[in-house]
Amino acid sequence: MNIITKEEKIRGAFFGAIVADALCLGSHYEYDAKKIYQAYGQKPIEKFMSPGEMMGGQTHGIGWGERNYHPGKKAGGTTDYGDYNILVLEYLTSIADTQRAFNVINILPHWMNRLENNWGSWICTMTKETYSQVKQGVAVEYLGGISNAMAIRHVAAHAYYDTEREIIDVARKSMFTHKDIHALGGGEFFARVTHRVINGLSPLDAIQMVAVDMGGFFSEKVFQAIAKVKEATNENSALYHEQFADDLAITSMARLWDVGRSEPIKVGKASPTEGTLPGAVYFILKYANEEDGLKKALQANAMVGGDNASRGIAVGMVLGAYKGVDAIPNELKETLNQWDYCEVMLNTLPLLKQSYI
Repeated sequence: MNIITKEEKIRGAFFGAIVADALCLGSHYEYDAKKIYQAYGQKPIEKFMSPGEMMGGQTHGIGWGERNYHPGKKAGGTTDYGDYNILVLEYLTSIADTQRAFNVINILPHWMNRLENNWGSWICTMTKETYSQVKQGVAVEYLGGISNAMAIRHVAAHAYYDTEREIIDVARKSMFTHKDIHALGGGEFFARVTHRVINGLSPLDAIQMVAVDMGGFFSEKVFQAIAKVKEATNENSALYHEQFADDLAITSMARLWDVGRSEPIKVGKASPTEGTLPGAVYFILKYANEEDGLKKALQANAMVGGDNASRGIAVGMVLGAYKGVDAIPNELKETLNQWDYCEVMLNTLPLLKQSYI
């Protein structure tokens, strides 16, 4: 068995997350897994797709209608989730060797400049609200809106900070557009898990330990996901024999959300943390120990649809840390638009700088 170095795990966490996100660009916010399956030739996705590619150029975000959610992007690009992680990487690169603490005040000008100059991706409601607050002079500690959507943005911090306390701080601060305890806690949960996987724990051990440490809602959702993985992998269960088992599994772990429009959203596939957290845990644990498990998990997550990009950041980050950067298929590495751009910056961060030199 090949030994995966800590540096390879850190790189794997970052690029696993970005590749996972980019793999979701084509089907992001399409809530019909069967439609995705038919559009992609009745087989798992094998390459990056442009927004709505093979599906008429748009996807169906239940409650928000059919549209192209990422009009400035093409195959190999990232959704807004990936964009935010690259933005944080750019910021950390700019302060490397000069500043230790992550400061929201200092990242705001860069964030606003990126938003104002060809962002290209979906701009979520919380981003719009926070942008307006900054323009109005609202103090940093009061920024953000009440959204329970999980939005992990801190992945590059694993190459900058070497303590769990610091990683948690960046995970929460980089979600400055959100105030909801579940959304912020979801980011913290996967920050803790990834840090522990980078430092030697298996995904299952790290997930169980962090669930116990955080308790309450987070423990409940994690152990719900663990139970669902056991059901989905049990040859004697009905779920095991379903063609769209992963789709049924994650939609079964959260309520329907009647938003007063044409049909209710299946929250297990949508952005709220009550669905994204157990959904991501499900994909991580189901595929963690399989051969090509990283690739299979990223494919399966993309094929389910919904807010697959939110789940994808968590899945790619944790399994990338577990499997290492070399587990990412070459065909995806070579066609990710910003791989080289990000790699140059990532290698300047403190925990990778020496190994790169």
